[in-house]
Amino acid sequence: MSDNRYELFPIVDDDGRFLGTISRGHAHDGTKILHPVVHLHVFNSRGDLYLQKRPEWKDIQPGKWDTACGGHVDLGERIADALQREVAEELGIRHFTPTFVTRYVFESQRERELVHVHTCIYDGPITPSATELSYGRFWSQDEIAAHLGKDTFTPNFESEYTHYILPALGK
Repeated sequence: MSDNRYELFPIVDDDGRFLGTISRGHAHDGTKILHPVVHLHVFNSRGDLYLQKRPEWKDIQPGKWDTACGGHVDLGERIADALQREVAEELGIRHFTPTFVTRYVFESQRERELVHVHTCIYDGPITPSATELSYGRFWSQDEIAAHLGKDTFTPNFESEYTHYILPALGK
C-alpha cells in the first residue's frame, strides 16, 4: 500500500486563500509549498486522548503515534467538509461536534502545511480504518507526558499538543 503521489491538493497562502494546485508527491518532496490539512484531537469524557499509529507504508513519519485524525484537504473542498470526511474515513465517526482551536503553519524538512486544528469529546465507538491507520487507542495525559521527547510521537503531534492543545485545556 502507498499514498497516491499524483493526488492533487490545493496550494494556499498563510491565510488559506487558494493559489493553485500541487500533487501529493510534489507537496512532500521538500519544495515546502503550503497546502491545507485538518487535524482532530478526540478526547473521551475522562480526558483521555485518542491517538493513531501511522502505518509503516506512509511517506511521512511511518510507525509513529499521531493525532487521532489528520488529513489533506481535497481540491475544492471546504475545511469543515474535509474534517468530516477524514474523520469518517479514518475513525468511522460520523456524528461529532468539533471545536476549532487554531490554524498555524507547520514546516518539516519535507513539507509545509496550513494546519486547521480541532478538538471534540466523543465516547462512542471508534472503528479505525484498516487501510488508513495501523492502530489506535486512548492515552491518558500522564501517559502522553511520559512519552514526549522519546521518538514515540510525530514531531508535529508533539508540537501541536504542547503549544495548542494543552493551553486550550488550561494546562
